[in-house]
Amino acid sequence: MEIKLNFEKGNGLLPAIAQDWKTGQVLMMAFMNRESWEKTLITRKVHYWSRTRNELWFKGGTSGHVQVVKDIFVDCDGDAILLKVEQQGGGACHTGYKSCFFQKVKEEGTVEICGEIVFDPKEVYKK
Repeated sequence: MEIKLNFEKGNGLLPAIAQDWKTGQVLMMAFMNRESWEKTLITRKVHYWSRTRNELWFKGGTSGHVQVVKDIFVDCDGDAILLKVEQQGGGACHTGYKSCFFQKVKEEGTVEICGEIVFDPKEVYKK
């Protein structure tokens, strides 16, 4: 059965969630366009579309923190992607955390940091 993704529904971009294939931890959410989707399928390494830079983005191209695809799931509407990945290198988050989801919102609306920095972003992203 052929995969049918509805890129038109999201104006050319679909949300893509990266999840650690062993632990189930959600690592990050980014967007994919048709080009990044096809590159990911071919290389089995995750590519996203950077809305900020308006360009194809190979995850780990600068940092070395590559996401190797283990499984891919799409939702019933063909408009969301779940990538089960092996996160190589330090972590998925450009701020130095393993996961981009390290801020837990408490009932009173404050934030609790519930993660550890696993790499120094100043060293990794020397600019």
